[in-house]
Amino acid sequence: MTPLQKKRAATPTLSVERSFAAAGHRYIAGCDEVGRGALAGPVSVGIVVVDLDAARSLPGVRDSKLLLPAHREALVPRIRRWSVACAVGHASAAEIDEHGLMAALRAAGARAWASVLDTVTPDAVILDGNHDWLSARSQGLLSDTGDGGPAPVGPGGCTAPVHTRIKADLKCQSVAAASVLAKVERDARMVSLAATHPAFGWDGNKGYATEAHRAAIDAVGPSDHHRRTWRLGRADAPGTARMESGG
Repeated sequence: MTPLQKKRAATPTLSVERSFAAAGHRYIAGCDEVGRGALAGPVSVGIVVVDLDAARSLPGVRDSKLLLPAHREALVPRIRRWSVACAVGHASAAEIDEHGLMAALRAAGARAWASVLDTVTPDAVILDGNHDWLSARSQGLLSDTGDGGPAPVGPGGCTAPVHTRIKADLKCQSVAAASVLAKVERDARMVSLAATHPAFGWDGNKGYATEAHRAAIDAVGPSDHHRRTWRLGRADAPGTARMESGG
């Protein structure tokens, strides 16, 4: 494969979204999360809805991890104009500690979903990955998660069919756009928190597990925005989870 072919292969399109038209669907939502593997800060879930009757390809959209910060930020207003509806939901570190990561992801997704419903009801959702943590139907009501107690929001959440797809953020424009929105919002929150918690370097590491971040936790102790049930410092603490991998 030539370099040009590799570049084209890495460019998401609307092909997957348009395949849903055969089933009579018009409004397709792409969904992705960021912050799953951070030591501090929220998990954030983006949802972007496209109208198959009107949508055209949006140049420049990629999985957020493949874009420079300035490029991501420049894309946000373009994504908002391009989509029928879009939103980002967040679940805090305290909610992750109390209810578990999957319940927190569902809560963040439910918040984004509720915001999108103010404008449109998607016919189907494309979710990045191979596990449907978004759908209320597949997990039971959000108030009964089975993995750490009640979720931090009441019954509700996504009721449209959810179609998981591995590497959807690399292949589907709506999902890539959702990852960009979620990444930009979450990064902005971490930069804001860094102003009052300068020891941890969140304006640079965004809450992820760098050596300097772990060393700062060892030196001054965790903040209220750290996931205290996780392994935080450089030395293991008994009974804490090793869950800092991922996006």
